[in-house]
Amino acid sequence: MTTIRDWVGFWDNPHSIYVNARHADVHYRDVAEAIVRLLPGPDARVLDFGCGEALHADLVAAAARTLVLSDAAPSVRRNLAARFAAVPNIAVASPEELRGEPDGSFDLIVANSVVQYLSRADLDALLAQWRRLISPSGALIVADVIPPDVGAVSDLVALLRYAAANGFLIAAGIGVARTAFSSYRKLRAELGIAKYTEAEFRGILAAAGFTAERLPANIEHNPARISFRARRTDAPARAGS
Repeated sequence: MTTIRDWVGFWDNPHSIYVNARHADVHYRDVAEAIVRLLPGPDARVLDFGCGEALHADLVAAAARTLVLSDAAPSVRRNLAARFAAVPNIAVASPEELRGEPDGSFDLIVANSVVQYLSRADLDALLAQWRRLISPSGALIVADVIPPDVGAVSDLVALLRYAAANGFLIAAGIGVARTAFSSYRKLRAELGIAKYTEAEFRGILAAAGFTAERLPANIEHNPARISFRARRTDAPARAGS
């Protein structure tokens, strides 16, 4: 039996975060469609950082010039490379490989459901890297930030509502029971989950050299969590601003 000691190890092994194939499909389609809506235009160079299985990344690639999918888990990257081998404008990269990318390589960087698994030091390091990689007029989307007052009950209610709306309610009920005894629950108890108020996270972004706005809705299914759009503080003025 594999002993899982960190979040990368968790995502690199089979897990039950998605209660069935329908849940995973709907989730990744919704995320892809949300990214498409946030694209600055059809020539956008996009980085999806911590992308997971990204089952519908081809939807983003069809609306952008290039898409780089990056995930820390080697098995996830292998799956991505095989799934999108026939899509010419999708590339797969490890977080380490991104360090070699030139400054200003991307017009949009998306980090969805990532920051809760990062230490503060790792978050600060990534924000510095993302700021370097974003073009002067580009944007960073940090989504699914968890406020301190959002806990297990909110997560459960949001999941069940999402499941009911998308046809996997029974599977979700079974999955909730299974998760209570899963490696995810154990690892979360051991390592914890990072949580930030809106003001705290705005302050973190400001210290990293970004101005930020809260998006009207979270990219993920839980409306109690927060998504931000951030731009470099030296970004050129935008039309109408």
